[in-house]
Amino acid sequence: MIRALTGFSTRNPWKVIALWTVLGVALTALSGALIFRVTQTRVGDFLPASYDSAAALKIAEDRFGVKPDADTVTVLVARSDGGPLSAADHQRIGTLAEKLGRQRVTMPKPKEEDGPSFLARDHSQTPAVVPAMVAPDKSFELLSVGLVGNPEEPGMQDLFRAFRDSARAQFDDAGLRTGFTGGLAGTVDTKDDGKTMAKVMGALTMGLIVLLNVLVFRSVLAALLPLLAVALIGGVALGAVVGAAMLTGIRIDPSTPSLIQVVLIGIGIDYLLFLLFRFREQLRARPETPVRVVAAEVSGRVGTAITSAALTIVAAFATLGVASFGQFRVLGPAIAVSVLVMLLGSLTLMPALLAACGRGMFWPSRALQSRPREGVSARLGGLVARRPLALAVASVAALGALALGTVGIRMDYGQGAEGPRTAATATAAEISRALPAGVSDPTTVYLTAKDGGTLGADRFDGLSRALGQVAGVGQVAGTVLADDRRAARIDLYLTADPQSQQARDVVSGPLRAAVAAHTPAGTTAHVGGTPAVFADISKAVDHDLRLVFPVAAALIALILLMLLRSLLAPVVLMVSVGLCFAATLGASALLFQHGLDKPGVNFTLPLVLFLFVVALGTDYNILISDRIREEMEQPGPARAAVARAVRHTAPAIATAGLVLAGSFATLAATPASRQVGFALALGILLSAFLLSVVLVPALAALFGRGIWWPVRPGRAAARRHPQDGAYEPEPDMGSAPDPYRLTPGR
Repeated sequence: MIRALTGFSTRNPWKVIALWTVLGVALTALSGALIFRVTQTRVGDFLPASYDSAAALKIAEDRFGVKPDADTVTVLVARSDGGPLSAADHQRIGTLAEKLGRQRVTMPKPKEEDGPSFLARDHSQTPAVVPAMVAPDKSFELLSVGLVGNPEEPGMQDLFRAFRDSARAQFDDAGLRTGFTGGLAGTVDTKDDGKTMAKVMGALTMGLIVLLNVLVFRSVLAALLPLLAVALIGGVALGAVVGAAMLTGIRIDPSTPSLIQVVLIGIGIDYLLFLLFRFREQLRARPETPVRVVAAEVSGRVGTAITSAALTIVAAFATLGVASFGQFRVLGPAIAVSVLVMLLGSLTLMPALLAACGRGMFWPSRALQSRPREGVSARLGGLVARRPLALAVASVAALGALALGTVGIRMDYGQGAEGPRTAATATAAEISRALPAGVSDPTTVYLTAKDGGTLGADRFDGLSRALGQVAGVGQVAGTVLADDRRAARIDLYLTADPQSQQARDVVSGPLRAAVAAHTPAGTTAHVGGTPAVFADISKAVDHDLRLVFPVAAALIALILLMLLRSLLAPVVLMVSVGLCFAATLGASALLFQHGLDKPGVNFTLPLVLFLFVVALGTDYNILISDRIREEMEQPGPARAAVARAVRHTAPAIATAGLVLAGSFATLAATPASRQVGFALALGILLSAFLLSVVLVPALAALFGRGIWWPVRPGRAAARRHPQDGAYEPEPDMGSAPDPYRLTPGR
């Protein structure tokens, strides 16, 4: 199957290239416009219905008409001169609020970069503007503005900007200043403030990839084609994810597309680099062989390793489908589908590019005609073969030292502290200085009658008094009944930031205890709001970590078992990547929890790190292991085979590791994903430069051909060379060209 795909692609390269180009351009445009129709921004909707906060969200929708895509913006209005608001000021604010509530906000014309205009949705609407409360010192008044739409959609963001600019201008004319905060306001401010940084980081990532390829290959096409190929395949992959989501009715997290993009850039360029290095090796070794024949043979051989590596990633992420937390349950299959598309592109588009470009792929470099000198990779291979025990012990010791950082590790479910400082956060801080921090994001207790009967507000006076006595509750609003009087709600304004650990501790502990103790007989109570949602997410994530880890490890081990046809080799690889995972997580805890004094590491970090480091790190291990096995099938000592495998493969792994780590490092530019970006970049660097080119080859040198037990390669050769455990350098290192070097231009 693999050789059939690669063979067809190398025989018909231009047809394959044309097909991928058309699909890539078309699906990139369509998915960019449709992605927001399948995203879900309310994180609580990813919780199973059995959780308390999820049940509260359901009551809010069914009984109080809260829409899933409702966006509440809090507007702060104060005097421009900083003085307290007078009665006349309050009257002007009320008049202008009423006027704004009657004005229809029209969505601006869609921008070209937002996708085809015929797919754009018109979010024009009349906002619901109502007075909320006044600061005790009369320094400001708050207005609550209700808008409906996906806050991540560019059209919705443009609508908010239009409303904000109109409201600001009208209040300015009345001598009043305004501030805007809340989910939509924060999203828009973060995007506007980070737009330049995002462009800079994107340019730096692309520049890093091009620079590395130029230094390694000294070629124009080899530097640019990986980016173009991955961009086309990535567009098709995102289109496949969006199409699958629309067909199945599932909703994905807004961060999923960007994460998919980072993953595909990393692994896609990795796979193309693996092909390029092997292609260059064979062109040097067989200058008289037709280019398309070489491309077909290289693609078929490397395609087997690429397929196994990609299926490892697919298996790892597919296990997230068994998670209870919906954000994980959807993320896993989405990335798995994307990686499958990238695998298809690696077996078709990339071989077609090799066949179409031929030796021109490496123009203007003359590396194909030169005999490279012994490079860093050859010396490293020799060192690993001569001193395997020392290098193995040193590698394990280094990883073990970093892994000690996991002792006492804590999970952080907060977001506010990691968020950027924007106009929205400044407005929220100003509000919290005069009112409870939770005013703009209340925690709500929802109550329903068990028999479905009607309720009276005075029935919950005792509960309200009890809630007001809970430490951390700054204010309790009056009981509000649903229109049919079959449900009631009590809003609570916490003194702590709703996204802080302190707020979650209050909700999950004394507040829920007070609700359980003072809920009137015959009624059922559920606690909702941001702190309650994140408290429940922590439980769901803990459950999923215990479930996903062993399932993913078992699937990866099974794939390695089938690929390597050995019982010992998969154990060696799994133990090594497991140690790398622990080391990376420990290093992250040492830096963020202990060094930077954060509350802990991001709650998604262990699971995401496990999947990425174990799955993607296994890519490099598969590549080096496959080459070690291939070399051990040749006559000669096993350690000499290990040295050759490192010499030929280390440059490809090193370059690919730098590219992938650089891609992940761009995530660190965003405060909310800083920990994930750092940890993933570090994990990939450890996997590429320590595990794959030092530890795994060293262990292979120690075990010799016995690492492939019970099917040992090169048995006949081994019988001719009884000194299997010894390392003997090749008699003439210059007689066989060293095609892979870290020296630029070689």
